[in-house]
Amino acid sequence: MTAAVLAENLSITFGTSSGEFKALQDFNLDVAQKQFVSLIGPSGCGKTTVLRCVANLLQPSGGRVTVNGLTPKEAIRKREVGYVFQSATLLEWRTVLKNVLLPLEIAGVKRSDAMPRAMAMIERVGLKDFTKNYPRQLSGGMQQRVAIARSMVMEPDIILMDEPFAALDEITREDMNRWLLEVFAKSSTTILFVTHNIREAIQLSDRVVVMAARPGRIVKEFTIDLPRPRTQEQLFSDRFNELRIQAEEALYGATYNADKGKA
Repeated sequence: MTAAVLAENLSITFGTSSGEFKALQDFNLDVAQKQFVSLIGPSGCGKTTVLRCVANLLQPSGGRVTVNGLTPKEAIRKREVGYVFQSATLLEWRTVLKNVLLPLEIAGVKRSDAMPRAMAMIERVGLKDFTKNYPRQLSGGMQQRVAIARSMVMEPDIILMDEPFAALDEITREDMNRWLLEVFAKSSTTILFVTHNIREAIQLSDRVVVMAARPGRIVKEFTIDLPRPRTQEQLFSDRFNELRIQAEEALYGATYNADKGKA
C-alpha cells in the first residue's frame, strides 16, 4: 500500500545573516494510511518544518516528500491534505457554519451540496447548536473544533495538526484529546500531529517519533501498543508509564545534546 506520507532523506536549509541554518537533515519518515503519528522534540528541531513540506509550503533543499504517492503540490491540488494550526485562525466575521463552508466555497461546490456536508461535519465535532455563533462567542476548545471541522469538510486523506491544543488549559486540552480520539476512531483519516506534550502524544498515537535539533532529525521512534479505543484508565497503566519514561529519556537526551551542540 502506498504510504500516506513518505519523506526520504529530506533536508531543509535556510539562509540567515550568520550563514546557513540546517533545519532538517537526512530526515526519513514513512506514515502508513490511517495511522496517527506524533512528532515530538525540542523547540527548533523542525517539527513544523516537516508539516510545511508535506503541505507544499516549503520546498526541500534535498531529498523528497510524497503524499499518497504524489508530490505535495499535486496532493494539495487534489485537496487530499488538511492543515490545523496552533491557533484556530477562524474568520471573525463569519459564523461557525460559514467558517466551515469556506473550503467548499473556494472549491466551487454547489451550495445545495455544500450545506449538508458542512452541517454534518459541524454535528460530528459536537457544535450543531452553535452554527450561528461567531468565533468570539466560543471557547478556545470550541474554536479549535471549528478549525478541525473546516479542515475535514473536504474529506482529506491526511490532516496535519501543528500543536492544535497548545494554547488550551490542561482540563480543556484533556477533553479535546478524548474528543479527537473519538473523531479519529470514526474516520479513515491519517493524522500527522506535532506536540511538545509527551502524555498527549502517547495517548493519541499509533507511533511517536522523537526529533533532535541542530540539525533536525529523528533520534528515536516508539510504537504505542496500547489497544484502541483508548481509555482514561490506560493513562494510569504501567505500560503507559513505561512508554512515557522511554519517550522522556529520548526527548530530554535530544534536548540536552542540542543545547551542548552535539550531533
